[in-house]
Amino acid sequence: MAKVKYYYDPKTLSYRKIAKGTGQRIRNSAIYLASAALFGFFIYLFADNFINSPKEKRLLREVENMKIQYDILNKRMAQLGQVVDHLQKRDDNIYRVVFEAEPIPTSIRKAGFGGANRYKKLEGYDNSELILETHKRMDQLTKQVYVQSRSFDEIVEMAKDKSELLASIPAIQPVENKELKRMASGFGFRLDPFTKARKMHYGMDFSAKIGTPVYATGNGTIVRADSKSSGFGRHIRIDHGYGYTTVYAHLNKYNVRQGQKVKRGEIIGFVGNTGRSRGPHLHYEVWLNGEKLNPVNFYYGDLSPEEFNTVIQMASQPNQSFD
Repeated sequence: MAKVKYYYDPKTLSYRKIAKGTGQRIRNSAIYLASAALFGFFIYLFADNFINSPKEKRLLREVENMKIQYDILNKRMAQLGQVVDHLQKRDDNIYRVVFEAEPIPTSIRKAGFGGANRYKKLEGYDNSELILETHKRMDQLTKQVYVQSRSFDEIVEMAKDKSELLASIPAIQPVENKELKRMASGFGFRLDPFTKARKMHYGMDFSAKIGTPVYATGNGTIVRADSKSSGFGRHIRIDHGYGYTTVYAHLNKYNVRQGQKVKRGEIIGFVGNTGRSRGPHLHYEVWLNGEKLNPVNFYYGDLSPEEFNTVIQMASQPNQSFD
């Protein structure tokens, strides 16, 4: 309620009530309204800058939490990046070296994703720089992991091929040492047992009793088991793949048939004296892409260094062959 104001009237020697005119009341109302509006405006500014609504407080907490989570994510990605770098170094310097494969170029490993506007939708925010860097790092790591995964797929395939190759290459003697009477003849020029002339002997002769087991020297497929090759009598040929073929001649009988797959160390036949032969023995040859090689270089799989040296000495003597 508005206060009542009085003034002293000297004529009547009494106090009289002050009567407000219409204009004064309007001015007072205008001043009151202006003051109220100005006060409200200042209150609004203060509240807007210093007092947050519950919704604003919740959003601010979410933003701060997001910053914390992005920081944690970036640290974890940095750790993951170190692990990926370590795998890449092992891949290039160990795995691919073992399998004689070229290292993957750094330009491919570190390549990013194309497209200038790939991250445009992330721009224009208060924390755009943090978000952009995180997304870029994540994309780069994703690409590196993908490249490394493909590399490991190649390594696995190369390992399978290498394992098959090592199992297929002729690597043992076709006749065990305990079964041998002697090493009859080695690879090189030898006296022909029939003509007594010097002639190239393309294999090794293992002298043993008739019926002595003959072993496959590597994994492969029997491509021939017959007596249709001149001078070899009953013989077996194994295709080992990778260009390798082995021949086992002058057999007494077979233990396999054409088309059969065999493993290294499996009995494929028995020593005999068939074909052009001067006594019971096995004639053994190793071919690589059709070229006849010295079989003595392929006995590393089951001989000690001392036994291997003994075989080399016996095989190098210029004696007479058995076929």
